[in-house]
Amino acid sequence: MLKIAQDAIEDGLDPRAVLYFSFDEFRESQIRDVLREYETLMPTDLGSGRHLLLLDEIQKLPGWEDQLKALYDRLRKTLKVIISGSESLFIRKGSRETLAGRLFEFTIRPLSFREYLNFREVKFEPLELHEKELSRHFDEFLLIEGFPELVGLKDKTVLRKYLRESIVEKVVFGDLPTLLGVRDVSSLESLLNVLMDEPGQLVELSELAGELKLSRQTLSNYLTYLEQCFLVRKLYNYSKGRRKVERKLKKYYPTIVSVDLLFRNDELSKSRIFEWALINQLRAEFFWRDPYKNEVDAVLTNGKAVPLEIKYGRTNLHGLRAFMKRFDIDSAFAVSRDREETIESNGRTISVIPAFKFMLKRADTIKV
Repeated sequence: MLKIAQDAIEDGLDPRAVLYFSFDEFRESQIRDVLREYETLMPTDLGSGRHLLLLDEIQKLPGWEDQLKALYDRLRKTLKVIISGSESLFIRKGSRETLAGRLFEFTIRPLSFREYLNFREVKFEPLELHEKELSRHFDEFLLIEGFPELVGLKDKTVLRKYLRESIVEKVVFGDLPTLLGVRDVSSLESLLNVLMDEPGQLVELSELAGELKLSRQTLSNYLTYLEQCFLVRKLYNYSKGRRKVERKLKKYYPTIVSVDLLFRNDELSKSRIFEWALINQLRAEFFWRDPYKNEVDAVLTNGKAVPLEIKYGRTNLHGLRAFMKRFDIDSAFAVSRDREETIESNGRTISVIPAFKFMLKRADTIKV
Protein backbone atom coordinates (compact mmCIF):
# COMPACT_ATOMS: atom_id res chain seq x y z
CA MET A 1 0.00 0.00 0.00
CA LEU A 2 2.87 2.36 0.75
CA LYS A 3 4.31 1.53 -2.69
CA ILE A 4 0.97 2.55 -4.23
CA ALA A 5 1.14 5.82 -2.32
CA GLN A 6 4.73 6.40 -3.45
CA ASP A 7 3.81 5.76 -7.09
CA ALA A 8 0.82 8.15 -6.86
CA ILE A 9 3.02 10.90 -5.43
CA GLU A 10 5.67 10.36 -8.11
CA ASP A 11 2.84 10.61 -10.64
CA GLY A 12 1.99 14.10 -9.40
CA LEU A 13 -0.42 13.62 -6.49
CA ASP A 14 0.13 16.02 -3.59
CA PRO A 15 1.57 13.99 -0.65
CA ARG A 16 -0.87 15.77 1.65
CA ALA A 17 -3.69 14.24 -0.37
CA VAL A 18 -2.66 10.73 0.68
CA LEU A 19 -4.01 9.20 3.88
CA TYR A 20 -2.92 5.80 5.23
CA PHE A 21 -4.65 4.34 8.29
CA SER A 22 -4.51 0.86 9.87
CA PHE A 23 -7.30 -0.57 11.98
CA ASP A 24 -4.96 -3.16 13.47
CA GLU A 25 -4.64 -1.18 16.70
CA PHE A 26 -7.70 1.08 16.34
CA ARG A 27 -10.60 -1.32 15.89
CA GLU A 28 -13.20 0.99 17.44
CA SER A 29 -12.46 3.93 15.12
CA GLN A 30 -15.03 4.81 12.48
CA ILE A 31 -13.96 5.75 8.96
CA ARG A 32 -15.85 9.03 9.13
CA ASP A 33 -13.97 9.98 12.34
CA VAL A 34 -10.61 9.23 10.71
CA LEU A 35 -11.51 11.39 7.71
CA ARG A 36 -12.80 14.22 9.91
CA GLU A 37 -9.49 14.35 11.78
CA TYR A 38 -7.60 14.23 8.49
CA GLU A 39 -9.56 17.17 7.03
CA THR A 40 -8.89 19.14 10.21
CA LEU A 41 -5.16 18.41 10.36
CA MET A 42 -4.27 19.12 6.72
CA PRO A 43 -6.64 21.11 6.27
CA THR A 44 -8.35 19.90 3.10
CA ASP A 45 -11.74 19.16 1.58
CA LEU A 46 -12.26 15.58 0.45
CA GLY A 47 -15.13 16.70 -1.74
CA SER A 48 -12.81 18.49 -4.15
CA GLY A 49 -9.57 17.72 -5.95
CA ARG A 50 -7.95 14.27 -5.87
CA HIS A 51 -7.33 12.17 -2.77
CA LEU A 52 -6.03 8.67 -2.07
CA LEU A 53 -7.29 6.79 0.99
CA LEU A 54 -5.46 3.61 2.09
CA LEU A 55 -7.21 1.57 4.80
CA ASP A 56 -5.26 -1.41 6.13
CA GLU A 57 -6.63 -4.41 8.10
CA ILE A 58 -10.12 -3.22 7.20
CA GLN A 59 -11.78 -6.47 8.33
CA LYS A 60 -11.07 -5.57 11.96
CA LEU A 61 -13.50 -2.64 11.77
CA PRO A 62 -17.07 -3.75 12.55
CA GLY A 63 -19.48 -2.72 9.81
CA TRP A 64 -16.72 -1.62 7.44
CA GLU A 65 -18.70 -2.67 4.36
CA ASP A 66 -21.59 -0.27 4.95
CA GLN A 67 -19.24 2.55 5.96
CA LEU A 68 -17.24 2.14 2.74
CA LYS A 69 -20.38 1.94 0.61
CA ALA A 70 -21.64 5.25 2.01
CA LEU A 71 -18.20 6.85 1.55
CA TYR A 72 -17.86 5.62 -2.02
CA ASP A 73 -21.33 6.77 -3.03
CA ARG A 74 -20.65 10.24 -1.60
CA LEU A 75 -17.04 10.88 -2.70
CA ARG A 76 -16.33 8.57 -5.65
CA LYS A 77 -15.47 11.48 -7.96
CA THR A 78 -12.70 12.85 -5.73
CA LEU A 79 -11.57 9.95 -3.55
CA LYS A 80 -9.84 6.72 -4.57
CA VAL A 81 -10.04 4.11 -1.81
CA ILE A 82 -7.79 1.07 -1.44
CA ILE A 83 -8.54 -1.43 1.32
CA SER A 84 -6.34 -4.27 2.51
CA GLY A 85 -6.40 -7.06 5.03
CA SER A 86 -4.95 -10.44 5.83
CA GLU A 87 -8.27 -12.29 6.17
CA SER A 88 -9.32 -12.60 2.55
CA LEU A 89 -12.38 -14.68 3.45
CA PHE A 90 -13.99 -11.87 5.39
CA ILE A 91 -13.01 -9.09 3.03
CA ARG A 92 -14.22 -11.02 -0.01
CA LYS A 93 -17.50 -12.01 1.63
CA GLY A 94 -18.27 -8.48 2.83
CA SER A 95 -17.21 -6.77 -0.37
CA ARG A 96 -19.23 -9.05 -2.62
CA GLU A 97 -22.38 -8.71 -0.54
CA THR A 98 -22.30 -4.95 0.06
CA LEU A 99 -19.87 -3.46 -2.46
CA ALA A 100 -20.88 -5.35 -5.59
CA GLY A 101 -19.98 -3.35 -8.67
CA ARG A 102 -17.87 -0.90 -6.68
CA LEU A 103 -14.72 -2.90 -6.14
CA PHE A 104 -11.75 -4.48 -7.94
CA GLU A 105 -10.00 -7.30 -6.08
CA PHE A 106 -6.25 -8.04 -6.14
CA THR A 107 -4.37 -10.80 -4.33
CA ILE A 108 -0.79 -9.93 -3.39
CA ARG A 109 1.26 -13.12 -3.47
CA PRO A 110 4.73 -13.87 -2.08
CA LEU A 111 7.69 -12.96 -4.26
CA SER A 112 8.41 -15.06 -7.31
CA PHE A 113 12.03 -15.95 -8.04
CA ARG A 114 12.10 -13.33 -10.81
CA GLU A 115 10.78 -10.67 -8.41
CA TYR A 116 13.34 -11.72 -5.81
CA LEU A 117 16.15 -11.19 -8.33
CA ASN A 118 14.74 -7.76 -9.15
CA PHE A 119 14.69 -6.91 -5.42
CA ARG A 120 18.36 -7.94 -5.22
CA GLU A 121 19.12 -6.05 -8.46
CA VAL A 122 20.61 -9.22 -9.94
CA LYS A 123 21.10 -9.43 -13.69
CA PHE A 124 20.00 -12.77 -15.11
CA GLU A 125 19.90 -12.32 -18.87
CA PRO A 126 21.24 -14.19 -20.73
CA LEU A 127 20.80 -17.11 -18.33
CA GLU A 128 23.70 -19.05 -19.82
CA LEU A 129 26.18 -16.45 -18.53
CA HIS A 130 24.83 -16.43 -14.96
CA GLU A 131 23.96 -20.06 -14.21
CA LYS A 132 26.21 -20.56 -11.18
CA GLU A 133 25.18 -17.24 -9.63
CA LEU A 134 21.48 -17.92 -10.28
CA SER A 135 21.71 -21.37 -8.74
CA ARG A 136 23.20 -19.82 -5.59
CA HIS A 137 20.51 -17.13 -5.52
CA PHE A 138 17.80 -19.77 -5.80
CA ASP A 139 19.13 -21.42 -2.62
CA GLU A 140 19.02 -18.03 -0.86
CA PHE A 141 15.54 -17.38 -2.28
CA LEU A 142 14.25 -20.52 -0.51
CA LEU A 143 15.24 -19.07 2.87
CA ILE A 144 13.03 -15.96 2.68
CA GLU A 145 9.86 -17.98 1.90
CA GLY A 146 8.68 -15.26 -0.49
CA PHE A 147 8.52 -12.36 1.99
CA PRO A 148 9.95 -9.05 0.72
CA GLU A 149 10.93 -8.00 4.25
CA LEU A 150 13.33 -10.94 4.50
CA VAL A 151 15.24 -10.37 1.25
CA GLY A 152 18.96 -10.44 1.98
CA LEU A 153 18.55 -11.92 5.48
CA LYS A 154 20.15 -15.25 6.39
CA ASP A 155 20.06 -15.12 10.19
CA LYS A 156 18.10 -18.11 11.53
CA THR A 157 16.95 -16.27 14.66
CA VAL A 158 15.66 -13.26 12.72
CA LEU A 159 13.82 -15.46 10.22
CA ARG A 160 12.20 -17.50 12.99
CA LYS A 161 11.14 -14.37 14.89
CA TYR A 162 9.57 -12.80 11.79
CA LEU A 163 7.65 -15.91 10.71
CA ARG A 164 6.54 -16.67 14.25
CA GLU A 165 5.42 -13.19 15.30
CA SER A 166 4.30 -11.69 12.00
CA ILE A 167 2.58 -14.71 10.51
CA VAL A 168 1.82 -17.67 12.78
CA GLU A 169 0.99 -15.92 16.05
CA LYS A 170 -0.91 -13.16 14.28
CA VAL A 171 -3.22 -15.57 12.47
CA VAL A 172 -3.42 -18.55 14.84
CA PHE A 173 -3.57 -16.67 18.14
CA GLY A 174 -5.14 -13.42 16.94
CA ASP A 175 -7.21 -13.47 13.79
CA LEU A 176 -8.77 -16.93 13.83
CA PRO A 177 -9.95 -16.87 17.47
CA THR A 178 -11.29 -13.34 17.01
CA LEU A 179 -12.94 -13.75 13.64
CA LEU A 180 -14.03 -17.40 13.70
CA GLY A 181 -14.31 -18.09 17.40
CA VAL A 182 -11.69 -20.88 17.39
CA ARG A 183 -11.28 -21.93 21.02
CA ASP A 184 -8.82 -24.83 20.84
CA VAL A 185 -5.94 -22.72 19.58
CA SER A 186 -3.31 -25.21 20.76
CA SER A 187 -4.72 -27.96 18.51
CA LEU A 188 -4.86 -25.58 15.57
CA GLU A 189 -1.23 -24.64 16.20
CA SER A 190 -0.27 -28.32 16.46
CA LEU A 191 -1.89 -29.00 13.09
CA LEU A 192 -0.02 -26.13 11.47
CA ASN A 193 3.28 -27.25 13.04
CA VAL A 194 2.80 -30.77 11.63
CA LEU A 195 2.28 -29.37 8.14
CA MET A 196 5.16 -26.89 8.45
CA ASP A 197 7.59 -29.64 9.51
CA GLU A 198 6.45 -32.16 6.90
CA PRO A 199 5.18 -30.32 3.82
CA GLY A 200 3.43 -32.34 1.15
CA GLN A 201 1.74 -34.83 3.43
CA LEU A 202 -0.80 -37.19 1.92
CA VAL A 203 -3.58 -36.61 4.44
CA GLU A 204 -6.21 -39.11 5.49
CA LEU A 205 -8.51 -37.05 7.71
CA SER A 206 -9.59 -39.76 10.15
CA GLU A 207 -6.01 -40.88 10.78
CA LEU A 208 -4.62 -37.37 11.32
CA ALA A 209 -7.61 -36.42 13.46
CA GLY A 210 -6.85 -39.39 15.73
CA GLU A 211 -3.20 -38.34 16.06
CA LEU A 212 -4.20 -34.79 17.04
CA LYS A 213 -7.11 -35.98 19.24
CA LEU A 214 -9.64 -34.02 17.20
CA SER A 215 -12.89 -35.01 15.59
CA ARG A 216 -12.75 -35.51 11.84
CA GLN A 217 -15.08 -32.55 11.30
CA THR A 218 -13.02 -30.24 13.51
CA LEU A 219 -9.85 -31.19 11.64
CA SER A 220 -11.59 -30.54 8.32
CA ASN A 221 -12.73 -27.13 9.58
CA TYR A 222 -9.23 -26.22 10.79
CA LEU A 223 -7.70 -27.14 7.43
CA THR A 224 -10.30 -24.96 5.69
CA TYR A 225 -9.52 -22.04 8.00
CA LEU A 226 -5.80 -22.37 7.29
CA GLU A 227 -6.49 -22.44 3.55
CA GLN A 228 -8.63 -19.33 3.74
CA CYS A 229 -5.87 -17.53 5.63
CA PHE A 230 -3.32 -18.50 2.93
CA LEU A 231 -1.34 -20.65 5.38
CA VAL A 232 -2.06 -23.96 3.63
CA ARG A 233 -2.40 -25.08 0.00
CA LYS A 234 -4.49 -28.16 -0.81
CA LEU A 235 -3.69 -30.35 -3.82
CA TYR A 236 -6.19 -32.79 -5.28
CA ASN A 237 -5.28 -36.12 -6.83
CA TYR A 238 -5.61 -35.46 -10.55
CA SER A 239 -8.38 -37.12 -12.53
CA LYS A 240 -10.36 -36.16 -15.61
CA GLY A 241 -13.57 -36.49 -13.63
CA ARG A 242 -14.28 -33.81 -11.00
CA ARG A 243 -16.20 -36.19 -8.72
CA LYS A 244 -13.29 -38.61 -8.63
CA VAL A 245 -10.95 -35.70 -7.79
CA GLU A 246 -13.04 -34.68 -4.76
CA ARG A 247 -13.21 -38.23 -3.36
CA LYS A 248 -9.52 -39.05 -3.56
CA LEU A 249 -6.81 -38.39 -0.98
CA LYS A 250 -5.42 -34.85 -0.82
CA LYS A 251 -2.00 -33.39 -0.16
CA TYR A 252 -1.42 -30.34 2.01
CA TYR A 253 1.50 -27.94 1.64
CA PRO A 254 2.00 -25.04 4.06
CA THR A 255 2.73 -21.68 2.47
CA ILE A 256 5.49 -21.25 5.06
CA VAL A 257 7.67 -23.96 6.59
CA SER A 258 9.46 -24.17 9.90
CA VAL A 259 12.80 -22.38 10.04
CA ASP A 260 14.37 -25.50 11.55
CA LEU A 261 13.42 -27.45 8.42
CA LEU A 262 14.91 -24.70 6.24
CA PHE A 263 18.31 -25.02 7.92
CA ARG A 264 18.58 -28.81 8.12
CA ASN A 265 21.33 -30.22 5.92
CA ASP A 266 20.10 -33.77 5.39
CA GLU A 267 18.94 -34.78 1.90
CA LEU A 268 15.34 -35.51 2.94
CA SER A 269 14.87 -32.02 4.39
CA LYS A 270 16.48 -30.37 1.37
CA SER A 271 14.24 -32.40 -0.92
CA ARG A 272 11.13 -31.40 1.04
CA ILE A 273 12.04 -27.70 0.93
CA PHE A 274 12.80 -27.89 -2.78
CA GLU A 275 9.46 -29.55 -3.58
CA TRP A 276 7.49 -27.27 -1.23
CA ALA A 277 8.93 -24.11 -2.76
CA LEU A 278 8.16 -25.10 -6.34
CA ILE A 279 4.64 -26.31 -5.53
CA ASN A 280 3.85 -22.91 -4.01
CA GLN A 281 5.67 -20.93 -6.69
CA LEU A 282 3.69 -22.70 -9.40
CA ARG A 283 0.44 -22.48 -7.40
CA ALA A 284 -0.19 -26.13 -8.22
CA GLU A 285 -3.66 -27.53 -7.61
CA PHE A 286 -3.10 -31.19 -8.45
CA PHE A 287 -0.69 -34.07 -7.86
CA TRP A 288 -1.19 -37.64 -9.11
CA ARG A 289 -1.00 -41.02 -7.45
CA ASP A 290 -2.44 -44.26 -8.79
CA PRO A 291 -3.34 -47.53 -6.97
CA TYR A 292 0.13 -48.89 -7.81
CA LYS A 293 1.77 -45.94 -6.01
CA ASN A 294 3.08 -44.34 -9.19
CA GLU A 295 3.21 -40.66 -8.32
CA VAL A 296 3.79 -37.25 -9.92
CA ASP A 297 4.50 -34.26 -7.66
CA ALA A 298 2.42 -31.70 -9.58
CA VAL A 299 0.02 -31.63 -12.48
CA LEU A 300 -0.50 -28.16 -13.93
CA THR A 301 -3.56 -27.47 -16.04
CA ASN A 302 -3.50 -24.88 -18.78
CA GLY A 303 -5.88 -26.22 -21.39
CA LYS A 304 -4.18 -29.58 -21.01
CA ALA A 305 -2.50 -31.53 -18.23
CA VAL A 306 1.23 -30.87 -17.77
CA PRO A 307 2.87 -33.38 -15.37
CA LEU A 308 5.84 -32.17 -13.35
CA GLU A 309 8.28 -34.15 -11.21
CA ILE A 310 10.29 -32.21 -8.62
CA LYS A 311 13.50 -33.79 -7.34
CA TYR A 312 16.38 -32.19 -5.44
CA GLY A 313 18.60 -35.25 -5.78
CA ARG A 314 18.38 -38.22 -8.10
CA THR A 315 15.53 -37.86 -10.58
CA ASN A 316 13.21 -40.87 -10.82
CA LEU A 317 11.03 -40.61 -13.92
CA HIS A 318 8.94 -43.75 -13.44
CA GLY A 319 5.90 -41.82 -12.16
CA LEU A 320 6.08 -39.33 -15.04
CA ARG A 321 6.19 -42.13 -17.59
CA ALA A 322 3.22 -43.87 -15.97
CA PHE A 323 1.19 -40.64 -16.02
CA MET A 324 2.07 -39.90 -19.64
CA LYS A 325 0.98 -43.39 -20.66
CA ARG A 326 -2.21 -43.30 -18.58
CA PHE A 327 -3.40 -39.93 -19.94
CA ASP A 328 -1.73 -40.07 -23.37
CA ILE A 329 0.52 -37.06 -22.73
CA ASP A 330 3.46 -36.48 -25.08
CA SER A 331 5.54 -34.02 -23.00
CA ALA A 332 6.43 -33.55 -19.33
CA PHE A 333 8.93 -31.75 -17.10
CA ALA A 334 11.29 -32.82 -14.34
CA VAL A 335 12.63 -29.93 -12.24
CA SER A 336 16.03 -30.72 -10.74
CA ARG A 337 18.65 -29.07 -8.56
CA ASP A 338 21.22 -28.75 -11.37
CA ARG A 339 20.63 -31.50 -13.94
CA GLU A 340 19.61 -30.60 -17.50
CA GLU A 341 18.80 -32.92 -20.39
CA THR A 342 16.05 -33.96 -22.79
CA ILE A 343 14.85 -37.57 -22.72
CA GLU A 344 13.01 -38.98 -25.75
CA SER A 345 11.22 -42.33 -25.58
CA ASN A 346 8.37 -43.86 -27.59
CA GLY A 347 7.40 -40.51 -29.09
CA ARG A 348 7.26 -38.82 -25.67
CA THR A 349 9.58 -36.09 -24.33
CA ILE A 350 10.67 -35.39 -20.75
CA SER A 351 12.57 -32.13 -20.27
CA VAL A 352 14.83 -32.13 -17.20
CA ILE A 353 15.55 -28.52 -16.18
CA PRO A 354 17.31 -26.87 -13.17
CA ALA A 355 14.84 -25.08 -10.89
CA PHE A 356 16.22 -21.56 -11.39
CA LYS A 357 16.07 -21.92 -15.17
CA PHE A 358 12.61 -23.48 -15.10
CA MET A 359 11.20 -20.62 -13.01
CA LEU A 360 12.73 -17.96 -15.24
CA LYS A 361 12.16 -19.49 -18.68
CA ARG A 362 9.45 -22.14 -18.68
CA ALA A 363 7.08 -21.73 -15.74
CA ASP A 364 5.10 -18.78 -17.14
CA THR A 365 4.23 -20.71 -20.29
CA ILE A 366 2.58 -23.62 -18.47
CA LYS A 367 1.10 -22.08 -15.32
CA VAL A 368 -2.65 -22.02 -14.79
